[in-house]
Amino acid sequence: MAKKQQKRKTNVNAKVRLGAYNFEVSFKNYEDLARFLNDRGRIYPRKRTGVTAREQRFLSQEIKRARHLGLLPYKPSM
Repeated sequence: MAKKQQKRKTNVNAKVRLGAYNFEVSFKNYEDLARFLNDRGRIYPRKRTGVTAREQRFLSQEIKRARHLGLLPYKPSM
């Protein structure tokens, strides 16, 4: 009987450091996260920022977390 393959668990709360930008991705660093938003409040794509796919996922998750807490805007103020 064949053994069932176990799924590899990933650490959801792992800290990611953006090498090119030299800061730790966290919603608490909202000033640094604001560099990844354009003037309309949209998140820049990977092609523009030059980060990896994993870093982009963490980046967008933390930006959304900061928006939910009111640290970053959903849209620009008029």
